[in-house]
Amino acid sequence: MGNFTIRAIAAPLALAAIAATATPVAAQDANSEARLKKVEAEIRALQRKVFPGADGKFFEPQITQAQPTTTNTAAPTTTAVTDILARLDALESQIAGLTAQTEVNTNAINVINQRLDTLSGAAPAATTTTSSEAVGSNLSAMTGGASAAKPAPQPAQPAAKPSGPTAERLAAVQAITKPKTEDAGDDEYSYGFRLWDAKFYPEAEQQLSLFVEKYPKHSRISYGRNLLGRAYLDDGKPKEAAAWFLKNYQSDKQGARAPDSLLYLAEAMIAMKDTKRACIALAEFSDTYPAVATGRLSGQYQANLKKVKCN
Repeated sequence: MGNFTIRAIAAPLALAAIAATATPVAAQDANSEARLKKVEAEIRALQRKVFPGADGKFFEPQITQAQPTTTNTAAPTTTAVTDILARLDALESQIAGLTAQTEVNTNAINVINQRLDTLSGAAPAATTTTSSEAVGSNLSAMTGGASAAKPAPQPAQPAAKPSGPTAERLAAVQAITKPKTEDAGDDEYSYGFRLWDAKFYPEAEQQLSLFVEKYPKHSRISYGRNLLGRAYLDDGKPKEAAAWFLKNYQSDKQGARAPDSLLYLAEAMIAMKDTKRACIALAEFSDTYPAVATGRLSGQYQANLKKVKCN
Protein backbone atom coordinates (compact mmCIF):
# COMPACT_ATOMS: atom_id res chain seq x y z
CA MET A 1 0.00 0.00 0.00
CA GLY A 2 2.86 2.33 0.79
CA ASN A 3 4.67 1.54 -2.46
CA PHE A 4 1.49 2.05 -4.45
CA THR A 5 0.92 5.42 -2.80
CA ILE A 6 4.48 6.50 -3.48
CA ARG A 7 4.20 5.40 -7.08
CA ALA A 8 0.93 7.26 -7.51
CA ILE A 9 2.59 10.38 -6.18
CA ALA A 10 5.84 9.91 -8.16
CA ALA A 11 4.24 9.40 -11.56
CA PRO A 12 2.49 12.76 -11.62
CA LEU A 13 5.64 14.39 -10.33
CA ALA A 14 7.66 12.88 -13.21
CA LEU A 15 5.11 13.90 -15.81
CA ALA A 16 4.97 17.40 -14.37
CA ALA A 17 8.72 17.63 -14.48
CA ILE A 18 8.78 16.52 -18.12
CA ALA A 19 5.94 18.88 -19.06
CA ALA A 20 7.64 21.76 -17.30
CA THR A 21 10.85 21.23 -19.19
CA ALA A 22 9.29 20.60 -22.62
CA THR A 23 9.42 23.62 -24.91
CA PRO A 24 8.54 24.08 -28.56
CA VAL A 25 11.23 22.56 -30.74
CA ALA A 26 11.56 25.61 -32.92
CA ALA A 27 12.33 27.82 -29.81
CA GLN A 28 15.29 25.82 -28.44
CA ASP A 29 18.46 27.79 -28.10
CA ALA A 30 22.10 26.75 -27.70
CA ASN A 31 21.54 25.58 -24.05
CA SER A 32 18.48 23.38 -24.83
CA GLU A 33 20.55 20.21 -25.18
CA ALA A 34 22.32 20.73 -21.86
CA ARG A 35 19.08 21.51 -20.04
CA LEU A 36 17.44 18.40 -21.48
CA LYS A 37 20.33 16.22 -20.30
CA LYS A 38 20.03 17.67 -16.81
CA VAL A 39 16.27 16.98 -16.64
CA GLU A 40 16.80 13.39 -17.81
CA ALA A 41 19.45 12.87 -15.15
CA GLU A 42 17.19 14.27 -12.42
CA ILE A 43 14.35 11.97 -13.51
CA ARG A 44 16.60 8.92 -13.32
CA ALA A 45 17.81 10.02 -9.90
CA LEU A 46 14.21 10.47 -8.75
CA GLN A 47 13.29 6.99 -9.93
CA ARG A 48 16.19 5.38 -8.15
CA LYS A 49 15.28 7.18 -4.93
CA VAL A 50 11.55 6.52 -5.09
CA PHE A 51 11.68 2.89 -6.21
CA PRO A 52 13.83 0.74 -3.92
CA GLY A 53 15.86 -2.23 -5.03
CA ALA A 54 15.26 -5.90 -4.18
CA ASP A 55 16.57 -5.50 -0.69
CA GLY A 56 14.13 -2.70 0.08
CA LYS A 57 16.84 -0.10 0.21
CA PHE A 58 16.62 3.18 -1.59
CA PHE A 59 19.17 4.17 -4.24
CA GLU A 60 20.98 7.40 -3.82
CA PRO A 61 20.24 9.96 -6.53
CA GLN A 62 22.80 10.17 -9.35
CA ILE A 63 22.88 13.97 -9.32
CA THR A 64 22.07 16.70 -6.84
CA GLN A 65 21.22 20.31 -7.20
CA ALA A 66 24.65 21.35 -6.05
CA GLN A 67 26.73 19.07 -8.29
CA PRO A 68 25.56 17.54 -11.59
CA THR A 69 26.25 13.84 -11.97
CA THR A 70 28.45 12.67 -14.83
CA THR A 71 27.80 9.40 -16.61
CA ASN A 72 30.16 7.07 -18.34
CA THR A 73 28.20 7.17 -21.63
CA ALA A 74 28.79 10.36 -23.63
CA ALA A 75 25.57 12.10 -24.59
CA PRO A 76 25.09 13.05 -28.19
CA THR A 77 26.23 16.56 -28.91
CA THR A 78 23.56 17.18 -31.56
CA THR A 79 19.92 16.36 -32.03
CA ALA A 80 17.63 16.10 -35.06
CA VAL A 81 16.45 19.65 -34.44
CA THR A 82 19.94 21.08 -34.28
CA ASP A 83 20.85 19.17 -37.44
CA ILE A 84 17.84 20.66 -39.23
CA LEU A 85 18.71 24.15 -38.02
CA ALA A 86 22.30 23.69 -39.15
CA ARG A 87 21.17 22.55 -42.58
CA LEU A 88 18.77 25.49 -42.84
CA ASP A 89 21.60 27.86 -41.94
CA ALA A 90 23.77 26.25 -44.63
CA LEU A 91 21.00 26.54 -47.26
CA GLU A 92 20.36 30.17 -46.38
CA SER A 93 24.07 30.86 -46.68
CA GLN A 94 24.18 29.20 -50.11
CA ILE A 95 21.11 31.14 -51.27
CA ALA A 96 22.68 34.40 -50.14
CA GLY A 97 25.87 33.49 -52.02
CA LEU A 98 23.95 32.67 -55.21
CA THR A 99 21.99 35.93 -54.98
CA ALA A 100 25.18 37.92 -54.63
CA GLN A 101 26.76 36.10 -57.59
CA THR A 102 23.66 36.73 -59.73
CA GLU A 103 23.87 40.45 -59.03
CA VAL A 104 27.54 40.44 -60.00
CA ASN A 105 26.82 38.60 -63.25
CA THR A 106 23.92 40.95 -64.11
CA ASN A 107 26.13 43.99 -63.63
CA ALA A 108 28.83 42.42 -65.83
CA ILE A 109 26.32 41.68 -68.61
CA ASN A 110 25.05 45.28 -68.51
CA VAL A 111 28.60 46.57 -68.91
CA ILE A 112 29.19 44.26 -71.91
CA ASN A 113 25.93 45.38 -73.57
CA GLN A 114 26.89 49.03 -73.15
CA ARG A 115 30.24 48.38 -74.80
CA LEU A 116 28.59 46.55 -77.70
CA ASP A 117 26.14 49.44 -78.20
CA THR A 118 29.05 51.85 -78.31
CA LEU A 119 30.90 49.78 -80.91
CA SER A 120 27.83 49.44 -83.15
CA GLY A 121 27.15 53.15 -83.10
CA ALA A 122 23.99 52.87 -81.03
CA ALA A 123 25.45 54.89 -78.20
CA PRO A 124 25.13 58.67 -78.44
CA ALA A 125 28.00 60.49 -80.02
CA ALA A 126 30.73 61.58 -77.68
CA THR A 127 30.64 65.20 -76.73
CA THR A 128 34.39 65.51 -76.21
CA THR A 129 36.21 67.80 -78.60
CA THR A 130 39.02 66.27 -80.65
CA SER A 131 42.40 67.95 -80.92
CA SER A 132 41.76 69.17 -84.47
CA GLU A 133 38.39 70.61 -83.43
CA ALA A 134 40.03 72.33 -80.48
CA VAL A 135 42.69 73.87 -82.74
CA GLY A 136 40.02 75.06 -85.15
CA SER A 137 38.02 76.62 -82.32
CA ASN A 138 41.08 78.42 -80.94
CA LEU A 139 42.05 79.70 -84.39
CA SER A 140 38.52 80.93 -84.99
CA ALA A 141 38.52 82.74 -81.65
CA MET A 142 41.87 84.45 -82.38
CA THR A 143 40.80 85.60 -85.86
CA GLY A 144 37.41 86.79 -84.76
CA GLY A 145 35.66 83.98 -86.57
CA ALA A 146 37.19 84.74 -89.96
CA SER A 147 38.87 81.33 -90.14
CA ALA A 148 35.82 79.40 -89.08
CA ALA A 149 34.77 76.74 -91.53
CA LYS A 150 31.73 77.78 -93.50
CA PRO A 151 28.98 75.25 -94.06
CA ALA A 152 28.84 73.77 -97.53
CA PRO A 153 26.07 75.25 -99.64
CA GLN A 154 23.08 73.00 -99.89
CA PRO A 155 21.77 72.24 -103.39
CA ALA A 156 18.49 73.89 -104.17
CA GLN A 157 15.56 71.56 -103.92
CA PRO A 158 13.57 71.28 -107.14
CA ALA A 159 10.15 72.79 -106.93
CA ALA A 160 7.41 70.22 -106.59
CA LYS A 161 5.42 69.80 -109.75
CA PRO A 162 1.72 70.54 -109.44
CA SER A 163 -0.37 67.39 -109.25
CA GLY A 164 -3.00 68.81 -111.62
CA PRO A 165 -3.59 71.57 -114.14
CA THR A 166 -3.18 75.11 -112.91
CA ALA A 167 -6.03 77.53 -112.61
CA GLU A 168 -4.68 79.48 -115.60
CA ARG A 169 -4.67 76.37 -117.80
CA LEU A 170 -8.18 75.42 -116.74
CA ALA A 171 -9.37 78.89 -117.57
CA ALA A 172 -7.68 78.75 -120.99
CA VAL A 173 -9.20 75.36 -121.81
CA GLN A 174 -12.64 76.56 -120.72
CA ALA A 175 -12.23 79.52 -123.06
CA ILE A 176 -12.25 77.13 -126.03
CA THR A 177 -15.88 76.67 -126.91
CA LYS A 178 -17.40 73.46 -128.12
CA PRO A 179 -19.54 73.78 -131.27
CA LYS A 180 -23.19 72.89 -131.06
CA THR A 181 -24.70 71.80 -134.37
CA GLU A 182 -27.12 69.17 -135.50
CA ASP A 183 -24.20 66.71 -135.97
CA ALA A 184 -23.12 65.74 -132.44
CA GLY A 185 -20.29 63.54 -133.72
CA ASP A 186 -18.82 66.32 -135.81
CA ASP A 187 -19.09 68.63 -132.80
CA GLU A 188 -17.02 66.22 -130.71
CA TYR A 189 -14.34 65.95 -133.40
CA SER A 190 -14.24 69.70 -133.99
CA TYR A 191 -13.84 70.38 -130.28
CA GLY A 192 -10.90 67.94 -130.17
CA PHE A 193 -9.34 69.68 -133.17
CA ARG A 194 -9.64 73.07 -131.48
CA LEU A 195 -7.91 71.75 -128.33
CA TRP A 196 -5.10 70.25 -130.43
CA ASP A 197 -4.70 73.42 -132.46
CA ALA A 198 -4.39 75.40 -129.20
CA LYS A 199 -1.62 72.93 -128.13
CA PHE A 200 -3.62 71.53 -125.24
CA TYR A 201 -2.48 68.03 -126.18
CA PRO A 202 -3.59 66.03 -123.10
CA GLU A 203 -7.05 67.58 -123.29
CA ALA A 204 -7.16 66.90 -127.04
CA GLU A 205 -6.17 63.27 -126.48
CA GLN A 206 -9.02 62.84 -124.04
CA GLN A 207 -11.57 64.53 -126.31
CA LEU A 208 -10.55 62.70 -129.51
CA SER A 209 -10.48 59.34 -127.69
CA LEU A 210 -14.07 60.02 -126.65
CA PHE A 211 -14.97 60.77 -130.28
CA VAL A 212 -13.45 57.60 -131.86
CA GLU A 213 -15.01 55.39 -129.18
CA LYS A 214 -18.44 56.98 -129.34
CA TYR A 215 -18.64 57.42 -133.13
CA PRO A 216 -16.64 54.62 -134.83
CA LYS A 217 -18.79 54.85 -138.02
CA HIS A 218 -18.76 58.61 -138.37
CA SER A 219 -17.65 60.20 -141.63
CA ARG A 220 -14.91 61.96 -139.67
CA ILE A 221 -13.52 58.79 -138.10
CA SER A 222 -10.40 58.72 -140.35
CA TYR A 223 -9.71 62.32 -139.38
CA GLY A 224 -10.32 61.57 -135.72
CA ARG A 225 -7.94 58.58 -135.48
CA ASN A 226 -5.22 60.38 -137.43
CA LEU A 227 -5.56 63.54 -135.34
CA LEU A 228 -5.47 61.49 -132.12
CA GLY A 229 -2.15 60.00 -133.27
CA ARG A 230 -0.81 63.47 -134.02
CA ALA A 231 -1.85 64.70 -130.55
CA TYR A 232 0.17 61.89 -128.95
CA LEU A 233 3.13 62.55 -131.29
CA ASP A 234 3.14 66.28 -130.52
CA ASP A 235 2.85 65.40 -126.79
CA GLY A 236 6.12 63.42 -126.94
CA LYS A 237 4.48 59.99 -126.92
CA PRO A 238 5.56 58.37 -130.22
CA LYS A 239 4.71 54.82 -129.12
CA GLU A 240 1.05 55.67 -128.44
CA ALA A 241 0.95 57.76 -131.60
CA ALA A 242 2.31 54.91 -133.78
CA ALA A 243 -0.46 52.59 -132.56
CA TRP A 244 -3.18 55.00 -133.71
CA PHE A 245 -1.50 55.77 -137.06
CA LEU A 246 -1.18 52.08 -137.87
CA LYS A 247 -4.78 51.40 -136.80
CA ASN A 248 -6.13 54.20 -138.96
CA TYR A 249 -4.18 52.98 -142.02
CA GLN A 250 -5.12 49.31 -141.60
CA SER A 251 -8.79 50.02 -140.76
CA ASP A 252 -9.44 51.87 -144.02
CA LYS A 253 -6.62 52.34 -146.51
CA GLN A 254 -8.93 54.44 -148.64
CA GLY A 255 -9.83 56.70 -145.76
CA ALA A 256 -9.42 60.44 -146.08
CA ARG A 257 -6.40 60.49 -143.77
CA ALA A 258 -4.99 56.98 -144.33
CA PRO A 259 -2.00 58.31 -146.40
CA ASP A 260 -1.28 60.90 -143.72
CA SER A 261 -1.31 58.25 -140.98
CA LEU A 262 1.18 56.07 -142.90
CA LEU A 263 3.54 59.00 -143.35
CA TYR A 264 3.18 60.03 -139.70
CA LEU A 265 3.81 56.40 -138.72
CA ALA A 266 7.26 56.76 -140.32
CA GLU A 267 7.83 59.92 -138.28
CA ALA A 268 6.87 58.09 -135.07
CA MET A 269 9.37 55.31 -135.90
CA ILE A 270 12.08 57.91 -136.53
CA ALA A 271 11.32 59.48 -133.12
CA MET A 272 11.69 56.04 -131.56
CA LYS A 273 15.00 55.53 -133.46
CA ASP A 274 13.56 52.50 -135.22
CA THR A 275 15.08 53.11 -138.67
CA LYS A 276 14.06 49.74 -140.10
CA ARG A 277 10.34 50.24 -139.47
CA ALA A 278 10.56 53.88 -140.53
CA CYS A 279 11.95 52.82 -143.93
CA ILE A 280 9.24 50.16 -144.29
CA ALA A 281 6.52 52.77 -143.64
CA LEU A 282 8.04 55.21 -146.14
CA ALA A 283 8.30 52.50 -148.80
CA GLU A 284 4.69 51.47 -148.16
CA PHE A 285 3.59 55.09 -148.46
CA SER A 286 5.31 55.66 -151.84
CA ASP A 287 4.01 52.37 -153.24
CA THR A 288 0.41 52.73 -152.00
CA TYR A 289 -0.06 56.48 -152.55
CA PRO A 290 2.31 57.54 -155.36
CA ALA A 291 0.10 60.46 -156.37
CA VAL A 292 -0.04 61.80 -152.83
CA ALA A 293 3.75 61.22 -152.42
CA THR A 294 4.38 63.50 -155.37
CA GLY A 295 1.48 65.83 -154.66
CA ARG A 296 -0.15 66.95 -151.39
CA LEU A 297 2.34 65.28 -149.03
CA SER A 298 5.47 65.40 -151.19
CA GLY A 299 7.25 67.94 -148.98
CA GLN A 300 6.68 65.96 -145.81
CA TYR A 301 7.64 62.72 -147.56
CA GLN A 302 10.97 64.10 -148.83
CA ALA A 303 11.75 65.58 -145.39
CA ASN A 304 11.29 62.16 -143.76
CA LEU A 305 13.51 60.48 -146.37
CA LYS A 306 16.34 62.85 -145.41
CA LYS A 307 16.08 61.83 -141.74
CA VAL A 308 16.90 58.15 -142.35
CA LYS A 309 19.12 56.11 -144.63
CA CYS A 310 17.06 53.43 -146.30
CA ASN A 311 18.46 50.75 -148.66
